[in-house]
Amino acid sequence: MNIEEIRELVRVKPPGLGGAQRRLARCHDIADLRRAARRVIPRPVFDYADGGADEELSMAGNIGAFRRWRFVPRALRDVSVVDTAGQVLGRPVPLPLVLAPTGFTGMLHPGGETAAARAAARHGLPYTLSTMATTSVAGLAAATGGDLWFQLYILADGGLTRELVDRAAACGYRVLVVTVDTVVAGRRIRDVRNGLTLPPELTMRAIASIGAHPGYWLRLLRSPAVKPANLAVRRPETIAGTASFFHPGISWDDIAALRERWNGKLVIKGPLGAADARRAADAGADGVQLSNHGGRQLDRAVAPIDLLPAVREAVGQDLTVLVDSGVRHGADIATAVALGADAVAIGRAYLYGLMAAGEPGVDRALDLLAEQFRRTLQLLGVTSAAELRELGPELLTRG
Repeated sequence: MNIEEIRELVRVKPPGLGGAQRRLARCHDIADLRRAARRVIPRPVFDYADGGADEELSMAGNIGAFRRWRFVPRALRDVSVVDTAGQVLGRPVPLPLVLAPTGFTGMLHPGGETAAARAAARHGLPYTLSTMATTSVAGLAAATGGDLWFQLYILADGGLTRELVDRAAACGYRVLVVTVDTVVAGRRIRDVRNGLTLPPELTMRAIASIGAHPGYWLRLLRSPAVKPANLAVRRPETIAGTASFFHPGISWDDIAALRERWNGKLVIKGPLGAADARRAADAGADGVQLSNHGGRQLDRAVAPIDLLPAVREAVGQDLTVLVDSGVRHGADIATAVALGADAVAIGRAYLYGLMAAGEPGVDRALDLLAEQFRRTLQLLGVTSAAELRELGPELLTRG
């Protein structure tokens, strides 16, 4: 056998991929992205994104609740062509998916909210900017296109709350998402133990981690200071301490005032049961986002996916219903749609990609979820997300 014959049999993969590209090439699901992120990000920063409240029972329960559902596929269906598209708040999306708001995203990677929003726009998906973002409302709108939403914490400073709402409207944000489960801060034990502050301070523990994660610290030092871009924080503050900005006395009257002020679509985000979801609709909300904050607020709270069937029955088919907390796979998206959701919202799933490799990592997370969702539809024997929604009760059973 000559050298040419050997070359035909053995194809050597050429070298040359950069470190981030090599990491992403080894990531075949969201769990792989999480492991890659954990290797390259200092422990306190990774724990901020990865951790939950108290004993982290809600966080684990969110993931487990999705996995308790089992599919009942249909056989002998032509699934050579599958349409994964859906519609969210009056606008088509190629996948029933929204990128949820995440605070202090620039601490995880210098690309921060801008990187995530650009990836979302490339995929034709909405991106939600957090009140606690490290990119300003105007800055993100100027840097990215796409379908931008703004998430609002009702602040103790009512004037600033109104200013943020008006600023989002002036900058072209289409949807206002009002979070209602942060009247006090959840006790996130990992952050307490790590002593995490914003901006990150060079404590002795941080200095010790520089040797293990030099790339992270170099990127951080080369980038603008990490701080809430929409709030005035004049000194280092613990992550838990930033909740002092929030108003603990919010009520349905605040929702009524926001509905009157905001001319776009309005979504209420929180652990909404059927009764509260109906009240949100009566208050003029265009949608609800069932959420327990990814298990980061009230520990032992019910998993939002378990609230979904009763909420859908209570509000009918016209109100938009989103669900978050625990989405880690395209099969989770399929489960939510089959149970009546218009779309899911993801947070940690894309943050793992951002931490692992910046903007390309977010792209990778979204590509993985899209491919998994498409394959799930095909193996279920349905040809569209709309058909999945219609036939949902026939296709699911409790495991």
